[in-house]
Amino acid sequence: MRLNTRLRLALAPLALFMAVPALSQTDTYSVADFDKVRKFDAHVHVNVKDAAFLEQARADNFEILSINVDYPAFPSVADQAAAAHQFHKADPQHFHYAATFSMKGFGQAGWAKATNAYLDSEFKQGALAVKVWKNVGMVERDAANRLIFIDDKGFAPVFKHLTQKKIPLIAHQGEPRNCWLPVEQMTTNNDKAYFSNHPEYHMYLHPEMPSYESLMARRDHMVAANPKLRVVGAHMASLEWSVDEAAKFLDAHPNAVIELAARIAQIQYQSVRDYNKVRDFFIRYQDRIMYGTDLTLNPGDDAQGFKKVAHGYWLSDWTYLATAETQRVADIDADARGLALPKSVIDKIYYTNARREFFKK
Repeated sequence: MRLNTRLRLALAPLALFMAVPALSQTDTYSVADFDKVRKFDAHVHVNVKDAAFLEQARADNFEILSINVDYPAFPSVADQAAAAHQFHKADPQHFHYAATFSMKGFGQAGWAKATNAYLDSEFKQGALAVKVWKNVGMVERDAANRLIFIDDKGFAPVFKHLTQKKIPLIAHQGEPRNCWLPVEQMTTNNDKAYFSNHPEYHMYLHPEMPSYESLMARRDHMVAANPKLRVVGAHMASLEWSVDEAAKFLDAHPNAVIELAARIAQIQYQSVRDYNKVRDFFIRYQDRIMYGTDLTLNPGDDAQGFKKVAHGYWLSDWTYLATAETQRVADIDADARGLALPKSVIDKIYYTNARREFFKK
């Protein structure tokens, strides 16, 4: 949710240089095709009633999924929902949203029933999915002051309800793996800067907190225990550091897909080192990957300035995923050659997969 980390390419010149394309020009898209191809950003946060975000989405030929989150730095869940209701009613063709639920009262009698009732009211107003955030596993505690994890049995009635209604669960458990590493071992400059300036959130400095591996194991246990629940692994299922590990997750859990929000730099870090492996991953799992950004418009932000940021970010990601061009990536201090994924693959990652996951009943 750190919007400042989302600006690294949008605010800088793209500095594109032609690279040798992996496929012929008729097999892949170009930068010029960007606004001509319909696209779906499966992870954004529109937390204000200003229409700037939606206007830019329309201009760049995007549908967006705005995800409500139980996050203290955002407006209240009620205010997030109010903005989502407004935009969904105004433009249901381009604006979609995911609901969330409060952890207040978790573990008490009636929490699951009340939560399901609240979610049903959101589904009636257009919500397509439900988000559970990293506060589960890293913040929320029970009456005995023990951390609550995503595989806690108290969530079972809610997950059963979602399964019956065929509503996807967007699961974000844990931080990037960099959070558990010493700063000098982190792979991206934005993570190095953030955790250097916020040691309270740097898990490497807090051995009393759960390990990265334990959070992933809890998440995997939940996904396996709910084989008919459709699960979207937010932020590349927190496996952004390794396409090999992401592949293992997808192979083990046929009910899961992943999205790329806020993790392109970590993917670029890998492709600079092993281009073919990363490209092959996207082609092999083309039906299981959705595009997303984590772009966020909050109260007090410069809404018109944000439009330029969003456009630059979307265009930079398109250049990396869809074309063979090279761009300088400040977050990894390197030039990253575009993956030049075939048009058929781009169409799935950028549109078809999201429409299937969020509109399939």
